[in-house]
Amino acid sequence: MAIRSAVTSTLFIGVCALLAFAAPVAAQDRMDKPVRIIVGFAPGGTADLIARVVADKLKDTVGQPVIVDNRPGAAGRIAADLVKGAAPDGSTIMVMPIGPMAVVPHTLKQIPYDPVKDFTAIGLGATFQFALAAGPGSGAKTWGEFVAWAKANPNKASYATSAAGSLPHFVGVLLSRDIGIEMVHVAYKGSGAYMNDLMGGQVPSAIDTVADLSEQHRAGKIRILATTGTARAPATPDVPTFSELGLKNMVASGWFGFFAPPNTPKAVIDTLNRGINKALASPDVVERLTKLGMDPATSTPDEFAKIVASDYAKWGPIVKASGFTAD
Repeated sequence: MAIRSAVTSTLFIGVCALLAFAAPVAAQDRMDKPVRIIVGFAPGGTADLIARVVADKLKDTVGQPVIVDNRPGAAGRIAADLVKGAAPDGSTIMVMPIGPMAVVPHTLKQIPYDPVKDFTAIGLGATFQFALAAGPGSGAKTWGEFVAWAKANPNKASYATSAAGSLPHFVGVLLSRDIGIEMVHVAYKGSGAYMNDLMGGQVPSAIDTVADLSEQHRAGKIRILATTGTARAPATPDVPTFSELGLKNMVASGWFGFFAPPNTPKAVIDTLNRGINKALASPDVVERLTKLGMDPATSTPDEFAKIVASDYAKWGPIVKASGFTAD
């Protein structure tokens, strides 16, 4: 009887110890406040969709309501300034594309935030590629044909984008430098605005995301000639990358990622990172983002911080060399 009591007592103590150890692990992803995801753009866009599909899943992980708060304006700067000054407790975070964090700051003489120092990186949300597409204005069906046409018609060599100061604008600057042809940038107000001119031959080429160009490419109305990824884009497996064509400097990926205010504790960042990564791995989220031409992507906070710093450093000299300013 004494032996049985001793064994029972030992088992009881062991179970209690295991429960005591497990309790913090089970509770470590729970937040004590609702989470607000700030989006610096109007509802309906890609950033807004990423925020909403993640919010829907994240609430189950953190045990709190997760709401999406759209604060559009100033190319994301209004949202960034709000999050920069928010309490560093995980209750206010934001989703932001690469542009406002790695490109826009270089186009302004004064900006209310430093994208590297004034935020804490949580993790990636999605990545995407850019592409050069040709319309009937050049008659080119391949990259080689386009380059030959551009060299023979330097006064006609131009490319459209959806906005001046956008990342596609500077992808074009980088491309012009690499091929030694000064292609003229033609800025439109949105992708829909330039597409009719591209298909009609009024502008010979355009640079935009693969997602914005792939539908008309598949319809045969324009021809995507090359993409900027390290591998071919899933949406256009028939199209080579610039790297395949020998332009090794033309590797440029876009991304959407999540950020918290500066000095947010590591434990909070890790909790949010785990929840966001779990949401992004959900089959329905993967399907929705893939249909948009996005590649769902996850990372650790440190990995994402390095990506942000690297892209910020990369695009600064290219923007400066272009001479463009948004002021």
